[in-house]
Amino acid sequence: MARASPTFVCGSCGGETPKWQGQCPQCGAWNSLEQRSAASARVASAATAVALSAGVALAAAATRVASGAQELDRVLGGGIVPGSVILLGGDPGIGKSTLLLQVAAAVAHSRAVLYASGEESVSQVSLRAQRLSLGAAGVAVVAENDLAAILALASERRAELLVIDSIQTVQSSTAGAPAGAVSQLRECTAELVRFAKASGTAVIIVGHVTKEGTIAGPRLLEHLVDTVLYFEHEAGSRYRIVRATKNRFGAVNELGFFAMTAGGLREVKNPAAIFLARPSEPAPGSIVTVTREGGRPLLIELQALVDRMRFGAPRRIAQGLDANRLAMLLAAGNRHAGVSLQEHDVFVNVVGGIEIGETSADLPVLIALTSSLKGQPLPAQLVAFGEIGLTGEVRPVAYGDERLREAQAQGFRLAIVPQANAPRTPPSGMRVIAVTRIAEALEAALSRAA
Repeated sequence: MARASPTFVCGSCGGETPKWQGQCPQCGAWNSLEQRSAASARVASAATAVALSAGVALAAAATRVASGAQELDRVLGGGIVPGSVILLGGDPGIGKSTLLLQVAAAVAHSRAVLYASGEESVSQVSLRAQRLSLGAAGVAVVAENDLAAILALASERRAELLVIDSIQTVQSSTAGAPAGAVSQLRECTAELVRFAKASGTAVIIVGHVTKEGTIAGPRLLEHLVDTVLYFEHEAGSRYRIVRATKNRFGAVNELGFFAMTAGGLREVKNPAAIFLARPSEPAPGSIVTVTREGGRPLLIELQALVDRMRFGAPRRIAQGLDANRLAMLLAAGNRHAGVSLQEHDVFVNVVGGIEIGETSADLPVLIALTSSLKGQPLPAQLVAFGEIGLTGEVRPVAYGDERLREAQAQGFRLAIVPQANAPRTPPSGMRVIAVTRIAEALEAALSRAA
């Protein structure tokens, strides 16, 4: 039998090389290679195939577990899937541990839960539970860094939910590296995935993020797990957004909204309250649009400011929007509607700190810029959406009827939409103006300016 050769793993990028070198050949980092002990050989076992129809029946029998927070269940696609592995990342202090302790307490009412903390003691976790007024008597808490001991305890207690807080603090003896190293992160995550699939235990992993906002460690972690969630917030705001960037059991880019309070995280049932906190008096450059995030329409305020250029080249700054898209809209507005901003600085902001990635914001952005340029406030009950083409046409967007119904439910009574999105029967109490060209849309909006 051939002798297993040692492997050297880079602590920066996770790359492997068969021999030690002073510099990693993949990322160029110096003195980052660490020897990884060869994993003990596993006894091969015969694989068993299952008919696809039988697998479907097993999947139907494995009902999802409610997390106790409808907003989180929405992001997960309907609840926690047994045997799934969920990776939750976010900035320090944003509320990851608070949210997961609340989830653990809610699930513990009907199922066995194990909360493994590598960063806090059992008494510290208990103090947080008391502060949050959680009835967490059914939650078993362990302060442990050894992954093998955690998995053994989870098997012994037959836990149906295992929370690891955090993956950077646990270590496996097979990796041969300190906790937090790339090889440890990769090996520990792989072991947790194997445990979840074999036992049917749902596993939630907390991951630290880098200064760029991505989960620390190799990108392999996101490929191993079933669901990747990011906890986001705007600086100084008490609102939190949970976004799914990967979900094998539901839609991606689905959003869940929470508010941080003294009693923990509370769900925000009506997200419009976050994005529509507008002043009582209409102001030039402010307009509301309806965007779609995941499976939910959201009403969001867009603000535009046009100011005459003082010196140098004109600035084009967009917060929450693609700056290249903004440049395209300025060119289209100048060419097809005579909105010339070549000698003006342009600033566009999406209120609430959310990122809009779809093209439905094109039309309202151009209307808001024209409103700011002319100093004419828009009607407070006006909502608009639509895509702008380079030839000056206003193109339709998906789910137009659903967007209009959401706007009507929030009290808006006037809508400017693409011709192809105009409904046969407008929502009750709402007037819908259908447009086909940029100039037509701007005239319809400014003629009704407050």
